[in-house]
Amino acid sequence: MNGADTAFVLISAALVMLMTPGLAFFYGGMVRVKSALNMLMMSFIALGISSVLYVLYGYSLAFSGDNAGLIGNLDLVGLKGIGAETLTGDDGIPVFAFVLFQMLFAVITPALISGALADRVKFSAWAVFVALWISLVYFPVAHWVWAEGGWLYELEVIDFAGGTAVHINAGVAALAAVLVVGKRIGFKKDPMRPHNLPLVVLGAALLWFGWFGFNAGSALAADGTAANMALNTQVGTAAAVLGWLVYERIRHGAFTTLGAASGAIAGLVAITPSGAHINALGAIVIGLVSGLVCSWAVSLKFKLGYDDSLDVVGVHLVGGLIGTLLVGFLATEGAGLTQFGKQALGAGSVMAFTFVTTWLLAKLIDLTMGFRAAEDDELAGVDQAYHAETAYDYSQAGRSSGGQHTEAATTGEQKKVDA
Repeated sequence: MNGADTAFVLISAALVMLMTPGLAFFYGGMVRVKSALNMLMMSFIALGISSVLYVLYGYSLAFSGDNAGLIGNLDLVGLKGIGAETLTGDDGIPVFAFVLFQMLFAVITPALISGALADRVKFSAWAVFVALWISLVYFPVAHWVWAEGGWLYELEVIDFAGGTAVHINAGVAALAAVLVVGKRIGFKKDPMRPHNLPLVVLGAALLWFGWFGFNAGSALAADGTAANMALNTQVGTAAAVLGWLVYERIRHGAFTTLGAASGAIAGLVAITPSGAHINALGAIVIGLVSGLVCSWAVSLKFKLGYDDSLDVVGVHLVGGLIGTLLVGFLATEGAGLTQFGKQALGAGSVMAFTFVTTWLLAKLIDLTMGFRAAEDDELAGVDQAYHAETAYDYSQAGRSSGGQHTEAATTGEQKKVDA
């Protein structure tokens, strides 16, 4: 066993775990106040469901054996036959470390979809959707891309850390789901501004921090590949922030905080599939392109009429496509039309499979238990309807915990008396 690499993978797994709460804060700050807790819970329930299902059968379907390049088998159900000393072939790390690392990819991928459905879905329906979606969509696609025998793996499609399996997968699933669920009440009519921009920036910062584990950790070794990926993660993301802000300033006349945070996520998404196969200059190019194009792409929902609440399609689908396709031309080895064609085939196949399967799953849930929240619950806020809580307690505003007037209030009253 390689102790250094094992420690690196375990630390990287912990960083990836932090990304899901980071995503919860990022999305939670972007919604209206009446849905903030529900947004947090949509990510946290993914931590519970996906972790358990991954151990029960997810790892086996993704990484055990192969059936026609499409799916694994059930030989490792419940991690059967794997012990603390079982190592991953030539990597020299325990299989348990690899399982944990990959499990957390399975956690965050459906959580990404939640942003598109903000404000308007039943929490129970969302939980069922997560369980079905990772079983029927994520596990097969992960096998295609990362498992020996998977057809995209054998085709040598470049996806180092999840451009197709995570971001394109989640982005196109989000589009399919919103087409089934429909638009929020008041879409394009009522103001639906973020209720807490500092929370958005906190979430983006946690995601950026955790993404070093997501990307560099995918090397499964503390080596030069991991270092290159970490460096490119930083500079590609930084370039995307600049690209997004430049577009915003030209198009809308302002440099917004929300734009800076969204640009960072767009850059992180785009560098995920490509970063280990390009140099730092290539990372800057991919970052700038993703920042500019994703900033433009988020406006498409208003032109095309689909209600992607928090721009999952514009950031994750478009950003994932940019990183997946551009590496075909920017890779330091093997770049050219042939590799670009492989990248396009990989992206297109995931989009087609995921869109159709997700639309059918969402439609099935909608026809059976109902996916959409009741109109009254949506208008009043899904926090109260499904969680019996609110994000902020205003009942104590202006009073101390002991029920006495605050100093400011007392001073104000004294001034009135003096007057």
